[in-house]
Amino acid sequence: MTAAPDWEALREAAREAMSRAYAPYSGFPVGVAALVDDGRTVVGCNVENASYGLGLCAECGLVSSLQATGGGRLTHFTCVDGKGEILVPCGRCRQLLFEFGGAELQVETPEGVLPLSAMLPQAFGPDHLR
Repeated sequence: MTAAPDWEALREAAREAMSRAYAPYSGFPVGVAALVDDGRTVVGCNVENASYGLGLCAECGLVSSLQATGGGRLTHFTCVDGKGEILVPCGRCRQLLFEFGGAELQVETPEGVLPLSAMLPQAFGPDHLR
């Protein structure tokens, strides 16, 4: 079992990432941060596009950063909105997080920390393809 993370520090990293979001269309910047099983912290922010549906959620940037910096498994995750308040990931992003953190990924929510399995019950994943 890993030691309890410093959730405030993780939220602060997400807030810093959120400050770099590109959200000129929705006006809804989002930042995320996660701990990796090797001790790294990875972050991401949303990046919109004039073709609305092609925008990238912050979690996409986080996973790209994870892979670009050596891979690994996400262990703890937080997401903040433009006010720096805790926000839960959308369904698509929960699925993305499942791929890289699994059911046991600890997700900070406005109601406390929950395992991803509580937020994405009976998730479809890589094991279903084997």
